[in-house]
Amino acid sequence: MIEAVSQLASQPDLSVVLVSYNTAHLLQRLFAALDRAKGNLKLQIIAVDNASTDNSVEILERQYPAVTLIKNSKNVGFGRANNQAIAHVKGRHTLLLNTDAFLASDSLEKTVSFMEEHPRCGVLGVKLVNEDGQLQPSCRYFPTPWNVFLQKTGLSRFFPESRLIDDLNWDHASVRQCDWVPGCFYLIRGKVLEQLGLFDPRFFLYYEEIDHCRSVKTAGWEVIYYPDTEVVHIGGESAKSGSTISDVGRQISPLQIESELLYFRKYYGLSGVMAGVILSISADLLSALNSLLRRFDLKGVNGAVQHILTVMRIFGATGFAAHPTR
Repeated sequence: MIEAVSQLASQPDLSVVLVSYNTAHLLQRLFAALDRAKGNLKLQIIAVDNASTDNSVEILERQYPAVTLIKNSKNVGFGRANNQAIAHVKGRHTLLLNTDAFLASDSLEKTVSFMEEHPRCGVLGVKLVNEDGQLQPSCRYFPTPWNVFLQKTGLSRFFPESRLIDDLNWDHASVRQCDWVPGCFYLIRGKVLEQLGLFDPRFFLYYEEIDHCRSVKTAGWEVIYYPDTEVVHIGGESAKSGSTISDVGRQISPLQIESELLYFRKYYGLSGVMAGVILSISADLLSALNSLLRRFDLKGVNGAVQHILTVMRIFGATGFAAHPTR
């Protein structure tokens, strides 16, 4: 009994998991924000480096020796890298934190306290903002082939009852349950991690937290948006160094397309993912037609055509979204 009490007393309040990939220029700011935000909490910090080609590993080893560092010889993806940290987690709760997400000084104490006071909360997200304070989508609905199509085409105005993934037309000052919260600040109850584990390894990048939140909600836990603290999220910093990025949201388009197709196949079956592909192509054709007729924008037409070709290529390479390509 005495030994059990001693172990409980020494247990960290929070394990913070960082996945590092070519973001050496952000590490000092990240750790400074973590230090300001820890307050009276006992933290364990685990960093998984995904074969960075900058000096991320050198900085982590030299300047932050207390961090548990896992060094990968190749980039295994965001979801799988986070999964590697599970074996090392000792905290009562676990926070997945992007290296381009910077905590406010009250972020950790407030969110951990909320988790303690709400025993059915399985996953907690916070208000995310840009550097200039502009709100980012922080509390989202699950994607479907239909609502993705409506969001891409702008046709949602004809379907006002549809739940768009990134709906910003509600009061962001109130605590509320939601479908999923972004993985850049993703606080998980310890019991949830023990019960469900973390991410499906088929998602190399994108959709891993959406899939996980579905599992969390299916298991009877709540996914909650908490607005009483803000986290500045830059977004796309790792992506910039790894691949060609589209203009919209600085996303890695092929990886996002692949994850979306895998997700639709997992939850909606072959017919659902085929509907998703057809709707995606339809959205691109509408975009191309609009670019041509309204603005004679050949660059826009070419972008839509390239997106169609990428979708078809990935759909075939994944065996109709039955398996990942990497």
